[in-house]
Amino acid sequence: MIQLHIATESDIKPFTHLRAGETKLGETLQLCDSLDDIVNNNCTYVLFGICEDIGIRANYGKPGAVKAWGSFVKAFVNVQDNQFNNGNDILLLGHIAVSPDIDDIDKEHPETLGSIVARIDSKVATVTNRIVAAGKIPIVIGGGHNNAYGNIKGTATALQKAINVINFDAHTDLRKTEYRHSGNGFTYALESENSYLNTYCIFGLHKNYTPQYIYNMIATSDHISVFDMEDMLLESKQVENFETAISQLSDNTLGVEIDVDSIANFSSSAQTPSGFNLEVMRYFLGQLARKTKCGYLHICEAAPTKKNYQQVGKALSYLVTDFIRNHRGYYTL
Repeated sequence: MIQLHIATESDIKPFTHLRAGETKLGETLQLCDSLDDIVNNNCTYVLFGICEDIGIRANYGKPGAVKAWGSFVKAFVNVQDNQFNNGNDILLLGHIAVSPDIDDIDKEHPETLGSIVARIDSKVATVTNRIVAAGKIPIVIGGGHNNAYGNIKGTATALQKAINVINFDAHTDLRKTEYRHSGNGFTYALESENSYLNTYCIFGLHKNYTPQYIYNMIATSDHISVFDMEDMLLESKQVENFETAISQLSDNTLGVEIDVDSIANFSSSAQTPSGFNLEVMRYFLGQLARKTKCGYLHICEAAPTKKNYQQVGKALSYLVTDFIRNHRGYYTL
């Protein structure tokens, strides 16, 4: 079963560490009773999680992304509510959960999970569509990168137009469409008969992990642009190429996708020793919030362990607060 679980105070209060003279986001975040209620809410941002790693398993990946939302919430509710962080402008909607547990699924035949991923697509697209149609910005945390398709479809159908997407990722996620998994969400978005995706920019692609058939696809497409990591190892070059990328995307609503495997040493389904550092990614996200028409933000593939659970949650919280703060006009460099 795939359900949207609406957040309640009991999902927040036990993890919010109160202190005299201070106010935490866990004390000020808005909640709602149902998805229908968001249209009448005065918030700008709607947070929801996706608690699944089925798409990752279907793509022969390392599970663990199902835990990202929980680690994020426990950190986020303890962020200080102050002149830079305003919980009253943020609605904590809840999370999409997938049950029953799939640990016993045949690991030698992950393609059997494709039909479940397709059902998750439908739920994610519905939730994202409702948020965007209500004039608000979805901020989506957790799950595999298969969920990019639902985000793109939901946003595009709400706006009734194809959107642009920038994807910070070591991989293109443009694999073949034999069945749904975390490695082909953007292929489905590009090839959909309703044309959900206009321009797709992959920023930080790793040459070592991109098949030649995908490079051939990119070479013949008018809708895909690529900035390879190996061509911008210096941070100054990363910033320069980033400015070029957003100048090509700023004329349309932009979906922002961050696969945390693009961040060096970030605990993820495909952790890598080489990539952007977290501070550079925070800078990129702030600039996107300031300079483009952001339709949604999706941070995926984080796979916290018992050892780094708290640190992963804090890192995700930094990214979310950077995005909101810059979008609201409290600029960073």
